[in-house]
Amino acid sequence: MKKVFLFPGQGSQFVGMAKDLFDEFQFAKDRFQQAENILGYNLAEIAFEGPDDILKQTQFTQPSIFVHSIIINDFLSSKGIFPSAVAGHSLGEFSALVSAQALSFDDALSIVKVRANEMAKAGNLHPGSMAAILGADENQLETICNQSGIVVPANLNAPGQVVISGEIDAVTNAISTAKEIGIRRALPLNVSGAFHSPLMTSARVPLLEALDSVNFNDAKIPVYQNVNAEPVTKADELKSNILKQLESPVRWSEIISNMSRDGFTSFLEVGPGKVLQGLNKRILAEHESSSIGTKDQLEFYV
Repeated sequence: MKKVFLFPGQGSQFVGMAKDLFDEFQFAKDRFQQAENILGYNLAEIAFEGPDDILKQTQFTQPSIFVHSIIINDFLSSKGIFPSAVAGHSLGEFSALVSAQALSFDDALSIVKVRANEMAKAGNLHPGSMAAILGADENQLETICNQSGIVVPANLNAPGQVVISGEIDAVTNAISTAKEIGIRRALPLNVSGAFHSPLMTSARVPLLEALDSVNFNDAKIPVYQNVNAEPVTKADELKSNILKQLESPVRWSEIISNMSRDGFTSFLEVGPGKVLQGLNKRILAEHESSSIGTKDQLEFYV
């Protein structure tokens, strides 16, 4: 059976994440030490102790999730468990690139550091918000996003489950429009910026400089990327799509459907939480989906 590894993005963090792995495994300690050397601060302390209002800040959330995910990937690799393809949701795409050996851990985290910091800055420079829209079809989504001001689909997560992103007033008006046309649920998200929207444009140049500073390799296995939902292995294309991802929607539902189209039927979420496992059940309920992010889950899995 061809197995896919899926790597979570922002929103899967929690205070105490990866502490059980750190306490049990030397390689987990080593990864956190590498991270501290690259980031210039003690990531373990923030991941393990929080508080939540610090951990959920973009510049800390993204490295924490990335390191947690790679520790799980490391363990599985050490047991001879490898994916046949990978994908990652937004930030998770960097974990996927490491798993596919297109980027080293150090290089990927150095990019994540810049990406997270610049996205946080963009959120301060151009304040924005995001909202979850549940139960809308494509025509209704177009109506919802037809506002004065910037508001766009940001995460196409599953049938009937979309996140929109944009200027604060435009998103607020979009929520009102959604309720007026009878959408089941439309609720604002507690985020620090309008991710995957034009409001992230100011982060583009610093991110490009970070991408240009490291070595991309051709991926050993297909990486289904966020911007086109298709399998990619060539280094130049992987790099180009990572940059485009900053301001483009995450086409997650398409990614999972295309993986099924290409013969993948077993999906494993690698990292904190079960967000992607939950989405998979909405997209392809007939396929096997599970998650692995704790010491106990690792021991049970192997």
